[in-house]
Formats: sequence, C-alpha cells, structure tokens
Amino acid sequence: MQTALNPVKEPPVAYNDIIVRRFAFMTVIWGVVGMLVGVVIAAELIWPTLNFDLPYLSYGRLRPLHTNAVIFAFGGSALFASSYHIVQRTCHVRLISDKLANFTFWGWQLVIVLAAITLPLGITQGKEYAELEWPIDLLITVVWVAYAVVFFGTLAIRKVKHIYVANWFFAAYIITIAVLHIVNNLALPVSLTKSYDIYSGVVDAMVEWWYGHNAVGFFLTAAFLGMMYYFVPKQAGRPIYSYRLSIVHFWALISIYMWAGPHHLHYTSLPDWVQSLGMVFSIMLLAPSWGGMINGIMTLSGAWYKLRTDPILKFMIVALSFYGMSTFEGPMMSIKTVNALSHDTDWTIGHVHSGAIGWVAFMTIGSMYSLIPKLWGRREMWSIRLIDVHFWIATIGVVLYVTAMWIAGVMQGLMWRATNADGTLTYTFVESLKATYPYYMVRLAGGVLVLIGMFLMLYNVVKTITATEPRLDVAPVPVPAA
Repeated sequence: MQTALNPVKEPPVAYNDIIVRRFAFMTVIWGVVGMLVGVVIAAELIWPTLNFDLPYLSYGRLRPLHTNAVIFAFGGSALFASSYHIVQRTCHVRLISDKLANFTFWGWQLVIVLAAITLPLGITQGKEYAELEWPIDLLITVVWVAYAVVFFGTLAIRKVKHIYVANWFFAAYIITIAVLHIVNNLALPVSLTKSYDIYSGVVDAMVEWWYGHNAVGFFLTAAFLGMMYYFVPKQAGRPIYSYRLSIVHFWALISIYMWAGPHHLHYTSLPDWVQSLGMVFSIMLLAPSWGGMINGIMTLSGAWYKLRTDPILKFMIVALSFYGMSTFEGPMMSIKTVNALSHDTDWTIGHVHSGAIGWVAFMTIGSMYSLIPKLWGRREMWSIRLIDVHFWIATIGVVLYVTAMWIAGVMQGLMWRATNADGTLTYTFVESLKATYPYYMVRLAGGVLVLIGMFLMLYNVVKTITATEPRLDVAPVPVPAA
C-alpha cells in the first residue's frame, strides 16, 4: 500500500512546480498581510481612535478583511499549493492542465485583491465568512470549478491505482466548499455592488451557519488534514501511524461535520430540535477529530528524538496538539448549558484562534517550511535556527492570545448573567468591558508576537529563494542505534 513516503520509486515526471511555487510564496505574503490587519483591529479595540475617524479603517470594515485575508488568502493559497503538490507526487503525473492551474492562481489572487478593495469600502453582504458581493462570488465559483477540474482530472489520469488518503480529504473539501458557497450566496443583484439574499429570517440564519460552520469543517479542517497526512510523515521520515485509522477518520469526519452548524444558533428562534441536533452531532465529532489528532502525533513513534533539532516538526506536532484541544473545546461549547455562558463572549474568540492560529497557521507554516526548499532546489531552509526562533515566538504568542481570551470570555459570561437579589443586573455592560481591557492588552501582545514570527518567515523564505547555497545552522543528530 502506498504511503506518504512513496516507498515505490517514482518514475521521472516533469511535475508542474511553478504553480506550486507561486501559491507557496503568496501564502507567506498573505500570512503577513492578514495577521497585520488582525493586530491593527486588536489595537483598535483598546484604542478606538486608531481608526482616525476614517470609515475605511473602522473595526467593522477591517474585521471581515482580516478574516478573509487569513482564511481565504493565507489558508487558501496554502491549500492550492499543497494540494497541487501532493496530487502530483502521490499520483506520479503532472497536473492535467497547466493553463487551468495558472488561471486558478491569477483568479484567486484577483479575488483576494477585490476583497481588499471592496470590504474597506463597506461593500459587503454582511454574512460571516461570506461578505463578498455577487460579482466576486461569481468569480470565486469559476475559479473553484477550474480548481476542481485540475484536481480531479489529475486524479483521473494517475499512474498509481491507489488514491492516497490526503487526496480524499482534498476531494471532500473541494466538493463541499463548492456546494456551500453556491447555496449560501444565492442572491438577487440590484446593482453591481448590492444584492439581497433569497433567504430571510431564521432560514437565512440556518443557511448561513450551515455554511459558516462547514467552512470551518472543510476549508479549515478537512483540507488541512489532507496537508497533515502528507507532510507529517514526510518530515518525520515515517509512514503514517495507522492508515486504516486515517480512512475511518475521513469517512467519520465528513459524515458528521455537515450537521453541526446549528450549535451557533442556540437560544434563538431556530426550532429547538434543530439546535439539539446540532449539539448532538457536535459532540459526536470529538471521536473522529481525536482519531486524526492521535494518528498524526503517533506517526512520530520511534522518531521523537527528531523534535530536538527539527523545528518544522515542532510546528506540526504543536499544530496537532491545538487541533486536539480545539476539537475538544468546540463540542464542549456546543452543549447548551456551556453555550449559555460562552456565547457572544471572548471565549469564542479564543476558541476560534486556537484553531485558526494553533492548528491551521502552525500546520501551514510547518508545511511551507518543508515544501519551499524542495520547490527551489535547496536542501533546506536558509536558516534552521530562524525557524526555531519563529516557532518559540509564535507559540508564546498564540498561548498568550488564547489564554487571555479564555479568561476574558468566562469572566464576561459570569458578569453578564450575575443578578442581585431583586433580579436586577449586578454589572453594566460597560463595567464588563472595562474589566476586559487588560486581557485585550495581552491579546495584542500575543498577536504582535505571531506577526513578528510571520515577518521572520518571510525573511527566511526570501533568503532561501535567493541563496546560492543553503545555510546549515544545526548539525543533524545521528539516528540512535536500534
């Protein structure tokens, strides 16, 4: 059976690495941009005057720019790069169409640029993770169809009978995101910059969070698990711990995730049975999620010593650890009694960023550090030591960020529902906001550290690409005798 290590000698194939290079480099660029905007809006929550009374710099306009930049620009570019690389290597064929692959690159970058222009101008649908207006939505659809043709077409002409599990995860994410995007963005245009959803009221809310949670489930989870199932075994030099578990993990995850969205709408006018159904499926998600986390971490069995000198593996293992924590916390927060405390508090923000930074960003960073030297014909990154510095700065940053938001969220929830003996509220909202300010300072500090790490990565990547010889900072540790 084929594994990510490809023990069967690959035939000489002229792979299309140019398109992978482009997406990989833009992953780093958009990572810096997206996290920079995140730091700016975190600072605005402490010092509101930082928007200089300009509507284009207001929190309400920059926040969707931040989420779109981090999810679709940074994360999306990483997924294009990794899926194009992995499908070629595991199928032993070149991408089925270089022209379509190039179209997906330029089309996706155009989508990102249009988002960066329209969102600060206030041109938005006002839907979470789906703010972009209908002309851009149409462009996304065309690019995504081209992406599907390239990916599935390459699978169809593969030289290897077996389809490696990473490609199953990528296939599921491509199909599901297409369905989610089209259904959630059905609207009636009234001008070039304005449209109205065909849904209304509670139906609109249900469709939005069916889309919103599954964007997390498939774009930010299933797809990055595909990345994990290839790059972790590659970097560790070991086969995946249990290939059978990876298949069970896949089918269980995609079967359950689709039904968990209603847990975002607890205590609303959504029918109670739908809320409960979302809660039940969310709790069930714990099993396949932890199955994947354990499978990834246990791949290092017999190779734990590599963590001493390989910061790329450190990124990946910490990413898997955050994946485990986030997929425990999510089902717990979906329980109605817990959600009564956590909903609309910064606890949710902490949960989102433990997944978005700790899992998605760390797995992306580790995978790009592993991939980029190979794409440019280098033995390794220009500076291994700088990767290690990046790892520790980013890890401290995300821990500060998430911990501050957890504490702030629980405090907010308790203050908001505290009542006096006569039934009046003990605290005003302003009092809870004032008590939160110190935690916003800690969050900003954590975000700045994560951003510094991204600048270090950009510098290291540029030096790697332009260096004539790879720089060796750390001598390899010999493999211990069996």
